[in-house]
Amino acid sequence: MKQSSRNHKLTPIFALIIGLLGSTSVIAAGKGVAYISNQDGAVTVIDLETLETKAPMSIAAKGPRGIGVTADGKHLITANQGDSNISVVDISGTNPTKLIAIGKNPEFVRVLGDRAYIAYEPSSKGGPPPQVGVDTDEDDDDDEEGRIPGRIAIVDLKKGKVIKEIVGKPETEGLEFSKDGKKLIVTNESDNSITVHNLKSGKLLKSVSVGKYGNRPRGIKISPDGKTYLVTLELSDKMLVLNDKFEVTREVNTGKTPYGVSYDREGKRIFVAASKEKTLQVFDAKTLEKIKDVPTGERCWHFSFTPDDQNLLLACGRSNEVLVIDANKLEVTKRIPAAGLPWGIVTYPKSTGSIDLPL
Repeated sequence: MKQSSRNHKLTPIFALIIGLLGSTSVIAAGKGVAYISNQDGAVTVIDLETLETKAPMSIAAKGPRGIGVTADGKHLITANQGDSNISVVDISGTNPTKLIAIGKNPEFVRVLGDRAYIAYEPSSKGGPPPQVGVDTDEDDDDDEEGRIPGRIAIVDLKKGKVIKEIVGKPETEGLEFSKDGKKLIVTNESDNSITVHNLKSGKLLKSVSVGKYGNRPRGIKISPDGKTYLVTLELSDKMLVLNDKFEVTREVNTGKTPYGVSYDREGKRIFVAASKEKTLQVFDAKTLEKIKDVPTGERCWHFSFTPDDQNLLLACGRSNEVLVIDANKLEVTKRIPAAGLPWGIVTYPKSTGSIDLPL
């Protein structure tokens, strides 16, 4: 497969220019917007100037979870568990939503250049989201159909089709890119491993077993300088720190069932969404000492800073709300209703969070 290096080898200066050009009009109009995938089939839109919801965005599909936005802010991508596809939504509303078949149980989405990367799990049952109020975790299906390798579908957003697949390990989950844009790093839940792939060819470069540290690696995030990676072990209440050679250097105890994880933009603090602890935990990135536990809500998995870095927005699925947390005071300042099992969250202009990163 031929692949333009322009999409994956941006120099820091070029990336900064693109980011500035892409975000100027949005910044001029306000502080931007946040998009939250809700598993009942719509996307909540929040005006970051007023911190109020706008009209929900239809995605023409069922069960959206993973979510991403293109660098120019023109298209939103959701991974739809209920329909085994992704939606490519023209945010302006000018063109109809494109639905692209992916495979069983699509989950995590990352967007890089004109391509979307979607983790999906052929061994999982998929299907529509559970009813609101049912106290089960729709993702706890690790051993249902054996150890069939997960996949990462690569979608060319301009062509509107899958152009390649990378074979992962059982239950692919979180996706992250290396700083140079040459590698894709994947957490594999039921395999208790982290795999590193050549982004261009899909070739497996390294497999890191984390079983001796704990179970179910799920969230993953690179540091702003590209020298470390964070991985949460959801069923062992731990966070691992890896260096740029993908060697585990530290393990940190967290609250119950950590999932979403991210550094702040400067790389000084680490944020971990410990869902069953009902807290957003904040750690010093250098010492790894805990700074604070911020009380949250039910099943809060993913979060994002606002583009101005003044607030964090945390999607809480079981309490059907998005929490606004002052990023400096580390206090909840507002609760925004978001009915329908909020799952993922990204902003435009792009900002730091458990799913996305700024350019």
